[in-house]
Amino acid sequence: MDSYKIFIVEDDPWYGEVLEYQLSLNPDYSITRFATGKECLANMHKHPDLITIDFSLPDYTGDLLFKKIRQVNDSVPVIVISGQEDITVALKMLKMGITDYLVKDDNTTQLLWNAVIKVRETSKLKKEVATLREELGQKFSFEKSIKGQSPALNKIFVLMEKASKTNINVSVSGETGTGKEVVAKGIHYNSDRKTKPFVGVNMAAIPKELIESELFGHEKGAFTGAVARKAGKFEEANGGTIFLDEIAELDLSLQSKILRVLQEREIIRVGGNEKVKLEVRLIIATHKNLLEEVNKGNFREDLYYRILGLPIELPPLRERGNDILILARHFADEFVKDNKLSAISIAGDAKEKLMRYNYPGNVRELKAIIDLAVVMSNGVDITAEDISYTSASTEESFINEEKTLRQYTCSIIKYFLKKYNDDINAVADKLDIGKSTIYKMIQQKEIVV
Repeated sequence: MDSYKIFIVEDDPWYGEVLEYQLSLNPDYSITRFATGKECLANMHKHPDLITIDFSLPDYTGDLLFKKIRQVNDSVPVIVISGQEDITVALKMLKMGITDYLVKDDNTTQLLWNAVIKVRETSKLKKEVATLREELGQKFSFEKSIKGQSPALNKIFVLMEKASKTNINVSVSGETGTGKEVVAKGIHYNSDRKTKPFVGVNMAAIPKELIESELFGHEKGAFTGAVARKAGKFEEANGGTIFLDEIAELDLSLQSKILRVLQEREIIRVGGNEKVKLEVRLIIATHKNLLEEVNKGNFREDLYYRILGLPIELPPLRERGNDILILARHFADEFVKDNKLSAISIAGDAKEKLMRYNYPGNVRELKAIIDLAVVMSNGVDITAEDISYTSASTEESFINEEKTLRQYTCSIIKYFLKKYNDDINAVADKLDIGKSTIYKMIQQKEIVV
């Protein structure tokens, strides 16, 4: 582990030695002591992890030295140790951005010891968060986050890249399950906001009476149950991106408030008067046609044009051709890895069955189908028998098989014969066809009973 580099700037040799001795008790700390601010500034190229400075130095006051340090390094933590007990000086320095202000007394060395531990832990957490966000950004690179090579998808990649290079609002549309949030995250984590928060909100999942508080926050006592101030989603996303999914579900009164927030770039918490400035990027999504909702009077026209920005319409999975198999392979690999299973292949008949289906639930449905298929398989390969579709999708799957009318008729009769225990009279009545039609198909061995 690299040592934690601490600069001590103290013109009193004896007091400087006391501070150095105390901190040197931790073998992980590498201490360098300077008597003047100039010496400290001349060594900033060594990239210290923490600096402690005396407020009254021969060449600089604490506030001036802090400004000089910030010109060289805008993030290194600085602790001021001063003989002055003037609270106004401490407040001034804290407002300038120092990490801590300690007054020289009998407890200073112990307070410094605790302060350094706290600063180091905070720095470690910040580095971990930065690393995680960087990894998340790599995970959400366009090609890694959205699997496929179809021409329809390549057009989406081009639009995502354009969106990530600017701060333009983005409106993502498409059927349920096409991956609208994945696109939003891909844009955020490939933009210059990637180290800032990405906050997603599903408008349809929040009770109507709670949406305003959820979006804009509230003050203590604003309503029953508001026992403390709470920041809203817009405030949490400040500096980053807020993703409003299913925005068409918002009622008109909330739409007007969101419009005001976007115009004024500020929010006021419920029950409060304080204006909170915002610098946030907006990405919205909906499975509805927003322009149609405007024409119906369900969505404000002024808000529509405010949020439209760069429109990205995601294609349904059924229009992405071979992407179905690419995604199926990806989901199978992902599932066996997460469940510590052996690698599994997808048999030819399974691939054919996957390609014939219509996927009304899109990518989300395909993932569920593949997860179940892996579980139902023999552990070596996924066959057509392992792939099953939900009853809600049976009709579309049935039609998508593209049989002749005669073959469809046979399939329908077979289904009802099985359902009614081969009672030909009951089936004929149910389907409103002649019994002779069924008998003829049985005689020609088109149907086996």
